[in-house]
Amino acid sequence: MLKTALGGLSRVANTLAIASNALGTLVVLALVVVLNVDVIARGVFSAPLKGTYEIVQFSVVLIVFLQLADVVRVDRLTRSDGFLNLLHHRRPGLTANLRRIINAISAIFMGLIAYITFPEFLHMWGTNDYSGVPGLFTLPWWPVKLVITLGTALSCLIFVLKVITAQDRPQLVRTPEHDEPPS
Repeated sequence: MLKTALGGLSRVANTLAIASNALGTLVVLALVVVLNVDVIARGVFSAPLKGTYEIVQFSVVLIVFLQLADVVRVDRLTRSDGFLNLLHHRRPGLTANLRRIINAISAIFMGLIAYITFPEFLHMWGTNDYSGVPGLFTLPWWPVKLVITLGTALSCLIFVLKVITAQDRPQLVRTPEHDEPPS
């Protein structure tokens, strides 16, 4: 029963992480278009695209937090594993436990970030807080806070799944990529 529940939860988390990553990739492509239009408008028409600074500022945050959960899912989060790799050959059990502790601490931090940013999202949703110059170009802050909250909450869930399954890269959370045969 628990294994079935974990499998279902992992599939949902996996699907959401992949979809979020794909959305983050679309934001990257949109950012490339905005920057190219701005450069061309500056060079050809001597008129920069209004709001480029704000769009870039928001896009970078969106990209990071939209792609964070998938980065956690496939173990591409930047961290120093040198010590754990050296220790693995001598004490594999200790190494596995240290990885679980690191994943648990990571889950706690991601959960705290989600917990802290959710009220900020609600506040900014209610007050229509924005960034930019009124009358020239403005963007609301709430979508950024929502993406930070959801991205860190999903990352927290994936870290928790890694702790529960006692695997750094649980098969329940991973999908076949490229030309890998299905298991």
